Amino acid sequence: MDILNTISLESNSQIKINFDGGDLSSDAGLLLFKEFLFKIGAVKLINRMDEDTLCQLNQIIRELRKVIYSIKKLEFMFFDIDSTLLDTYGNQEGEGFNCHYQAHGYHPLLCYDGLTGDLLKAQLRDGAMYCSKEADIFMKSLLDEFLCDFPDMPLFLRGDSGFASPDLYEVLEDKNCKYAIRLKENAKLRELAEEENQALYRATKFNQVDYAVEYGEFLYQAGSWSHPRRVVFKIEKPYGQMVHLYTFIVTTLEMEPYQVIQFYCGRGKMENFIKEGKSGFDFTSVSSSSKLVNANRLLVHALAYNLFNWFRRLALAASMRKQRIHAIRLKLLKIAARVVRSARYKYFKLCSSCPYKKEFYETLENIRNLQPQLE
Repeated sequence: MDILNTISLESNSQIKINFDGGDLSSDAGLLLFKEFLFKIGAVKLINRMDEDTLCQLNQIIRELRKVIYSIKKLEFMFFDIDSTLLDTYGNQEGEGFNCHYQAHGYHPLLCYDGLTGDLLKAQLRDGAMYCSKEADIFMKSLLDEFLCDFPDMPLFLRGDSGFASPDLYEVLEDKNCKYAIRLKENAKLRELAEEENQALYRATKFNQVDYAVEYGEFLYQAGSWSHPRRVVFKIEKPYGQMVHLYTFIVTTLEMEPYQVIQFYCGRGKMENFIKEGKSGFDFTSVSSSSKLVNANRLLVHALAYNLFNWFRRLALAASMRKQRIHAIRLKLLKIAARVVRSARYKYFKLCSSCPYKKEFYETLENIRNLQPQLE
């Protein structure tokens, strides 16, 4: 101990302070992530990146996905496609005014797995682009990946009315991917649903307070469609209201109309996935003047999001698996530790009063029990 640098407090002379505590860490819990990344082979893949980083990052996500699914393969894949706004500031390449969000920024396409929350693909786009613009190309490449890597996995897609594009329908039908995509309400669709609308009026004639609903379906061909497609719909009268609300969905699913509606409504979870990506993994960090740099940043953050999501699903202690990244950082990663070096080893002496020792050891044991199929 360096006596010259030791200071006593005037408030309590028995307390002495110096900076000879040795090597300390405030986030020793990151050792769990290091062990997890090593176990699934992520370190080797990341070290292979070359100058074509955009393609490399997409390939890394794809290869790691195959490793993760070799541990626990999914029975189905629910593609939930959506877009969001990433704010921009100043004269940035590709930024534009988005009419839907009434703001300047980028307008990336995102596709999540609706069951697990995995971010399957992300693509940065100009801010002024409409939702469905190039969505068919975006999904075609992703579908090709899954058909190649997981040929026996049933594929399904859900999308809101911004993705009601005949080009996308044809790609999905060609790749045998069942879909449920919402249609914008119009007079023609309401006319085709008029019989059920009148039935709802009759059913609520003597009770216009309680909630009521009618379901139905019909074949419909818009002017830009190459052939008629099945459209299911829901007409509902909200509680305490007299107006009727319509929901129209074009689909290739062979289910009853109410089941198709329920299936479509499940896509609402992806709003939480997007929110976590923005707040927990800084998806909005697109501050470079170069669009290519920002596209790479988005994929780096997407990779970080997926690594955590896989870690949470496969390794994290059972009591913590429903918690978000902010809670996990605070509870399991931000653990104080003292680093002690010997001739052969480094010892991380974690805080004795850590309240999550049990969860730490359970997570480490889960990682060691993983059996990925590495190439």
